[in-house]
Amino acid sequence: MKITVNDESREVPPDATVAGLLADLGLGDKPCAVEVNRELVRKGDHQTHALSEGDRVELVTLVGGG
Repeated sequence: MKITVNDESREVPPDATVAGLLADLGLGDKPCAVEVNRELVRKGDHQTHALSEGDRVELVTLVGGG
């Protein structure tokens, strides 16, 4: 199924979750904020929050530095 991640179209499996998407993107163990259709998805819900056709996902990762 097709979703949009940070304004880029992406194919994911029909049973995709936020946690699965983060793992596929190499972000599974990194701190990040996730919105699906402009709704914040809490980290505790990443495993169970299912993605649907046409969802718009925004990911923001934290970057350290000075």
